[in-house]
Amino acid sequence: MASLISNERPQADRVLTDIADYVLHYKVESTVAWKTAFYCFLDTLGCGFEALTYPACTKLLGPVVAGTMVPNGAKIPGTAYQLDPIQAAFNIGTIIRWLDFNDTWLAAEWGHPSDNLGGILATADWLSRTRSANGEKPLKAKEVLEAMVMAHEIQGILALENSFNKVGLDHVILVKVASTAVVGKLLGLSRDELINAISLAFVDGQALRTYRHAPNTGSRKSWAAGDATSRAVRLALIAQTGEMGYPSVLSAPVWGFYDVSFKGQTFKFQRSYGSYVMENVLFKISFPAEFHAQTAVEAAMQLHEQLLAIGKTAEDIAHIYIRTHDAAIRIIDKRGPLHNPADRDHCLQYMVAVPLIFGRLTAEDYEDQVAKDPRIDVLRNKIKCVEDLKFTEDYHNPEKRAIANGLTVTLNDGTVLAEVLVEYPIGHPRRREEGIPKLIEKYRINLARIFTESQQKQILNATLDYDTFVAMDVNKLVDLMTL
Repeated sequence: MASLISNERPQADRVLTDIADYVLHYKVESTVAWKTAFYCFLDTLGCGFEALTYPACTKLLGPVVAGTMVPNGAKIPGTAYQLDPIQAAFNIGTIIRWLDFNDTWLAAEWGHPSDNLGGILATADWLSRTRSANGEKPLKAKEVLEAMVMAHEIQGILALENSFNKVGLDHVILVKVASTAVVGKLLGLSRDELINAISLAFVDGQALRTYRHAPNTGSRKSWAAGDATSRAVRLALIAQTGEMGYPSVLSAPVWGFYDVSFKGQTFKFQRSYGSYVMENVLFKISFPAEFHAQTAVEAAMQLHEQLLAIGKTAEDIAHIYIRTHDAAIRIIDKRGPLHNPADRDHCLQYMVAVPLIFGRLTAEDYEDQVAKDPRIDVLRNKIKCVEDLKFTEDYHNPEKRAIANGLTVTLNDGTVLAEVLVEYPIGHPRRREEGIPKLIEKYRINLARIFTESQQKQILNATLDYDTFVAMDVNKLVDLMTL
């Protein structure tokens, strides 16, 4: 005999209410978080400006229907587009993420919390222009930074103990959830509306990691976050109409997210929401490489210099042994043919071979013109990666969060060079003081790719000083950065 199913409406899952209460009531007081968010904004948009030099990226930009005009719409930095906030979020999110050069968070789940800036900036700019047109006060840039701190926190705290990749889901689900929450706050949603919006983000079918892994690695990984943050804006706007939500979207037996998509597991939490993630986020400063390879590339650059000093080249290498951590083995330890730039920047062997040969690793080095050099595949085949359990332990240790790689090179004549070990990349909080000047230099270089000298000067005058930056109207700030 079939059991009766209760149709009593449940209380909202606590995961939903905790996120809503956090964004509505938490006050960011950490000076480190505010300043790190400021640098994160500059670096993230700078990554977008470099991406605009790649036709494979720019072909995806603009309105859905060519020629569409949106009065008071959000402008896309580095372009002349002015779009509705949903499509603007896709555009900004796509350029930010295209070259895999923005910030990173590593835990049980990996991700790039600054991907949320797509939805945040598009919504804040659109609201500011609309308010200005109606004679109201626009949002200030400080509100963008606050939203960034909160989006980083939501994405990062959910990632600490919960591995979405292990159930085949891509980490951009966390971008969608975090962006929905902070965009909802910018829109002025009530607590109930915000809970509804967040529930809608979990109800969605979620992106598979197929496009990040062999044999299907491809360019969707460069616009997946743009798609997620854009969807977040759409869901927040739907909730703003009063559309209902689904309170037990996570916990409902059989039909909920936990049972359908998370193998029956419930989310686990290591800490409550605050500003921890922004304070400890990892910047990609030196190399446009998947983050688990950052220290390996730095070690390879040092070995390139050592080889030059003894009159040797990469062609004198017989074997390379890489001690690494579990996440690198699972994501970027890759053999066989590499079919496109997205494939190459997720191959540890490729990212080590290029600097050993050329003494550099830039975004252009993933393109076909460089990849066809036969020396790269010859050297790739000489590289063996092995997990070091201590490296994996330190990777997960919240007091360390190391991303260690150790490279040992054996030459054809039998000489074994001393291992070059790098535990923390230059963008790590333990190397923050060393990294920020290089981050600013990266920002300047990226501005020069798009803007005239006069425009660069105006942008730098407005954005390099923290106090000047936070006091700016969002729409005026974006105006400086558009063509």
